[in-house]
Amino acid sequence: MLSEIEIPTRGPGLVEFTDRARDGLPARDGLLTLFVRHTSCSILVQENADPDVRRDLQAWAERLVPHADDPGMTFLRHRAEGPDDMPAHIRAAHLPVSLSIPVMAGRPLLGTWQGIYLWEHRSRPHLRRVARHFA
Repeated sequence: MLSEIEIPTRGPGLVEFTDRARDGLPARDGLLTLFVRHTSCSILVQENADPDVRRDLQAWAERLVPHADDPGMTFLRHRAEGPDDMPAHIRAAHLPVSLSIPVMAGRPLLGTWQGIYLWEHRSRPHLRRVARHFA
């Protein structure tokens, strides 16, 4: 089974799409593979109970890789789409762009507090596409 999930974002931050990732999975065992088709966002499994986790992750990313207009980032050349352009690529280079999740009887084997997220690294909204394969 091969399909694609479209995920609208509102700017930087984590957007949970666990339910959409598991929708329509056959009631059998297998492996779900997710692959984000962009170079300035990531996907990951993360806690879905406390929203402070998502806020803290975003604050950490902004501190680790600030926008190109930050005085410490003057070495960056790639600014074609604004000061968030290259920092978004750097974040995506260090974070997952694909996931493999075991599935049992049609249900992803995620932990109690785990959710599947797209992490938008750009400042403005985007429509992101995640390829979904189940075998």
